[in-house]
Amino acid sequence: MHIDAAESLPAGRAVPALRAALDGHGAAVLAAPPGTGKTTLVPLALAGLALGGAAPAAGKVLVLEPRRLAARAAARRMAWLLGERVGERVGVTVRGETRPGSAVDVVTTGVVLQRLQSEPDLDGVGTVILDECHERHLDADTALAFLLDVRATLRPDLRLVAASATADTGPWARLLGDAPVVETDAALHPVETVWAPPPRPVPPPHGMRVDPAFLAHVAATARRALAERGGDVLCFLPGAGEIARVAGLLGDVPADVVQVHGQAPREVQDAVLAPVSRRRIVLATSVAESSLTVPGVRTVVDSGLAREPRTDHARGLGALTTVRASRATAAQRAGRAGREAPGAVYRCWTRGEHDRLPARPRPEIELADLTGFALQAACWGDPGASGLALP
Repeated sequence: MHIDAAESLPAGRAVPALRAALDGHGAAVLAAPPGTGKTTLVPLALAGLALGGAAPAAGKVLVLEPRRLAARAAARRMAWLLGERVGERVGVTVRGETRPGSAVDVVTTGVVLQRLQSEPDLDGVGTVILDECHERHLDADTALAFLLDVRATLRPDLRLVAASATADTGPWARLLGDAPVVETDAALHPVETVWAPPPRPVPPPHGMRVDPAFLAHVAATARRALAERGGDVLCFLPGAGEIARVAGLLGDVPADVVQVHGQAPREVQDAVLAPVSRRRIVLATSVAESSLTVPGVRTVVDSGLAREPRTDHARGLGALTTVRASRATAAQRAGRAGREAPGAVYRCWTRGEHDRLPARPRPEIELADLTGFALQAACWGDPGASGLALP
């Protein structure tokens, strides 16, 4: 088993305080930067599978992840730490894949919303961990609101953990009834910042469109990073179309070019998390920002772009649009380069532009078409959502 080595991660030192907080309050906020073991070691510890803990009598641990890739990666990593396969003590349930575990289940927020509508008491579940809660996805915010309702009415014994990679924990603690905040130290190695703006001004993104000249610059920056640094390169782009275009511009580099996004085949998504001998340039959307470590990455190339939902009020439709990423998102992306060793981030904008970026992304509930949320609330029995405690 590999669990003995994992128990030395920084999150391990926070587990006694987290257990005490849950025993005394029933809810807690865990603030733990990337690479500390927040996503993998903590669920195992709360399930009694690590750090000498006793198995909770109330039931298994349910871990909520915002993305399928993150859910599968977390489940596979936890099973590996135990020397097992997924589906034994650690399971996973995402769209198209169901392998329940006997002690820990990792699920996407969409899956848990479906379960809550049909089985609101979450029979057999003792603890729910909402991972990456700081990302403020609409499904995650909705799931937490439903879980708080369940805890207030059906399951006062249900233990809740809001796990965040940022230090902005006050609002979450208040939402969980002035819950204790447990913090752990960072495990990141130093990351050097290289400002790498385009040599000439390029038009800003408009709607879904990103100027081809800017994508050519991102590709050139990835080439530069591959030549100047060791290890693999992780390049963040806003969508699958931009990834395909940049990949086409990197066809002759002395490295494998891997495309990772939500529509990529599961085999490709899983393979990117496995160590390889040949160098890689991994082109990824926001699916690679959190919850998982892409092995071998020493350099991040950040386009500085992201996709956010918007509502077209004229047409009454929701759509995605390309925006400048926030400073918090940029920091999260840069941290990918320092998970295993000292690294570097090449940012495709200037320091002055960086200082003018928004501090953090806006919550999806403020931006997205809320038709789906309204339907969820109506099915929950609260059509106006007036009784829901939303973040």
